[in-house]
Amino acid sequence: MDLNSAIDLVWENRQRGIYYPDALNGILSLDDAYRVNLAITQRLIANGEKQAGWKVGVTAKAMQEQMGVHQPVFGVLFESGHRDSGVELKFADLIEPSVENELCITIGKTLRGPGVSIEQTRASIASVAPALEIVERRGVFSDLPLAMADNAQQKHFVSAKEMPWEPISMRLSKESVEVFLNGISQEIASGAEVMGDPIASVTWLANKLAEFDIALEAGMRVMSGSFTKQYRIKQGDRIESRFTLFGAVSVRFP
Repeated sequence: MDLNSAIDLVWENRQRGIYYPDALNGILSLDDAYRVNLAITQRLIANGEKQAGWKVGVTAKAMQEQMGVHQPVFGVLFESGHRDSGVELKFADLIEPSVENELCITIGKTLRGPGVSIEQTRASIASVAPALEIVERRGVFSDLPLAMADNAQQKHFVSAKEMPWEPISMRLSKESVEVFLNGISQEIASGAEVMGDPIASVTWLANKLAEFDIALEAGMRVMSGSFTKQYRIKQGDRIESRFTLFGAVSVRFP
């Protein structure tokens, strides 16, 4: 199947609530899958969506072991998917939801790869907010290309107040988060779990986007990858993640 046919097939199935078309099982390369997702993104934008930024996934060892994938991946964030901390998301409206504990980094200066360095990325950041990504298991993640064509499980991203970036004093590798599920502490994890430093995740993204002739534009928000494993959610659950420097962010699933 050629790329344009794959794009049309994903688009048409998406309208019917089918996110992993059987005809594409085992067919797409990872590169083609990204191109499918980018093309679907452009169609959504043409239909009134607005891109909010990007997500990087599978950045921590805990996530890689959980998902059986050992490389970072990227997807797209849309403004329609953004929610403020404290939001209630109806469980019945979601497809097998999980939560990831992340930082949402706003880019202040455009980065264009290849060859973007960690130092350039650090100098480009405008602000950072504590955040949760809400993902949906709409199909089998083990077919990685098909999962990327379906925008890497992205559904919502929830963020609390942004904090202006101070590159001299802020070290994201030393940031930590404590995760609470229904008021009970589950684990504490550090930013070093995210490719050694969440800034490395953003740097990877800037250079990866260059393969598709895309820059990481100023104003874009980047979900830099979960510090922890995904937390599968049941109806009635509440997740609160407390970051050492950036504060708390929460979501409830009535």
